[in-house]
Amino acid sequence: MNTGYAFDFCGARLTALGSGALWWAEHGLLCVSDLHLGKAERVARRGGSALPPYETTDTLIRLAAELDRLPVRVVMCLGDSFDDLQAAHALPEAARLTLTQLQAGRQWLWIEGNHDPGPVALGGEHLAEVAIGPLRFRHIAQPDTQAEVSGHYHPKARLRLRGRAVSRAAFLYDDQRLIMPAFGTYTGGLFSHAPVLQALMGPRACAILTGPQPTAIPMPR
Repeated sequence: MNTGYAFDFCGARLTALGSGALWWAEHGLLCVSDLHLGKAERVARRGGSALPPYETTDTLIRLAAELDRLPVRVVMCLGDSFDDLQAAHALPEAARLTLTQLQAGRQWLWIEGNHDPGPVALGGEHLAEVAIGPLRFRHIAQPDTQAEVSGHYHPKARLRLRGRAVSRAAFLYDDQRLIMPAFGTYTGGLFSHAPVLQALMGPRACAILTGPQPTAIPMPR
């Protein structure tokens, strides 16, 4: 079984999972960011290229797999869980039923993001941000903060391996902040050498590459 990459962050022992989820065993907490459920519907509604409308199902299947294999008591969705509010309201009934089933017996926290800034008619608690133990969870990183876990930027890392370029979604962390990769199936990404990520992350920041064997490397710059 892929147990992920365990690391210490601001007094918390965390595990970066290959799927892009974050596991905090002490609190039975699974955190996922930027699901962007309903992206295909939103793109089509706005006249964009037609995308196969399967990303919501795939994202929820992968989330369910993590909930099945871990003793999760709390699920935190760290913002941009829906591609916009209309996409949230347009979720197929099957997806709504799946979410209801995943929420059963668990505390479910929806952190608001820039794509979904208001509550939606689904179960769970809707919060701007939340503090648990030493950590504070919010959607977008803020300057001059400590012990912060955020999402929003969909970070990726690119490196050369055996003569070829390899790109992976990645967790970025230093001694003050942790930025989550996007969990959603149709989400893009921002490479770690982008100026905004360079400005946020300290000189000793690491990237944890997602995939079958999560691996930590110095953050590519």
